[in-house]
Amino acid sequence: MKLKILKTKKDYLKALERFEEIFQAKPGSSESDEADVLSLLLKEYDEKHYVIHAPSPLEAIRYRMEQQGLTNRDLAAILGYKSRVTDIFNKHRKLNLTMVRKLHSRLNIPLETLVKEY
Repeated sequence: MKLKILKTKKDYLKALERFEEIFQAKPGSSESDEADVLSLLLKEYDEKHYVIHAPSPLEAIRYRMEQQGLTNRDLAAILGYKSRVTDIFNKHRKLNLTMVRKLHSRLNIPLETLVKEY
């Protein structure tokens, strides 16, 4: 396959098909080198055309609660008051620094996510 920048969906699909064919090529072979370059081209196309936006702080909190099987009552135990949880989810109250720190340490939510504007 002639290597070039992937500009169209057709180019992308063709490159993906070729990559799947040579994915397990013997290291050091020309096919292995081609697979390395194709992986970079595919990654660049993916990052440009299939952008995944980071979640809002509230989405991240809800997701982590769901993952860990937590309820609003459990979150209230972390943040201090049940009414505070309700106010946060209804967007009547913003997360403050103390809440961000607690959520980060107890739920392991990245700080970058928690400090985003919402």
